[in-house]
Amino acid sequence: MVGPERPQFVLFGSSIVQFSFGDGGWGASLADLYARKADIILRGYSGWNSRLALEVLEKVFPKDAATQPSLAIVYFGGNDSMRPHPSGLGPHVPLPEYVENMRKIAKYLKSLSDCTRVIFLSAPPVNEEKIRESWSDKNQELRRTNELCRVYSEACIKLCREMNIKAVDLWTAMQKRDDWATACFTDGIHFSPEGSKIVVEEILRVLKEADWRPSLYWESMPTEFGEDSPTDPVGPNGRTNVNPLDSNSH
Repeated sequence: MVGPERPQFVLFGSSIVQFSFGDGGWGASLADLYARKADIILRGYSGWNSRLALEVLEKVFPKDAATQPSLAIVYFGGNDSMRPHPSGLGPHVPLPEYVENMRKIAKYLKSLSDCTRVIFLSAPPVNEEKIRESWSDKNQELRRTNELCRVYSEACIKLCREMNIKAVDLWTAMQKRDDWATACFTDGIHFSPEGSKIVVEEILRVLKEADWRPSLYWESMPTEFGEDSPTDPVGPNGRTNVNPLDSNSH
């Protein structure tokens, strides 16, 4: 591990997490914003659901790790909500099991340390027409619907209220934008840069409003190597340095 040691924010989920590190993605945006504040770590991959998440939970978040994350941002629900395949295969997880899986994930993450915070992201809406266009060759029928996403999203938010876990209601937040169906997705499921902006805004809102100590909101966190230095750019007067972090220097 490189030093100095600083807070770790782990993004744990499915392709919504994996793809978030792409150009304009919400994970990449958080990594940029927290570049001198915290390490944003990706631990989410395509196809994962809450059932598989439980299987890998202790590998992703080992209890004996020297450093535990300061924040875990967890997203599962979209894959779980897909209609079951006749073969019994696939990512579908029945709603009661999904809720219990998320409950177990939350309990485990909260047990890692007294300072580990958790935010759950609920299932976002989907553009069914765009899914048919983008995925018609891969799915004989539409297995991911906006209505199923709503049901799983509401179940996630209800669980978070019961367990006093911070949550982002993506299903509702996305649809506050009039053109959400066309502007927020690349393929009807995964986020465009515009969709990712909403995710970032909602996560930052939660972080700003949370009464966590220490605060994990970026403006409240210490800046790494933020001290004045003689190697800083020389100011307009030609005699003093200007710290690049000083907003007045931009």
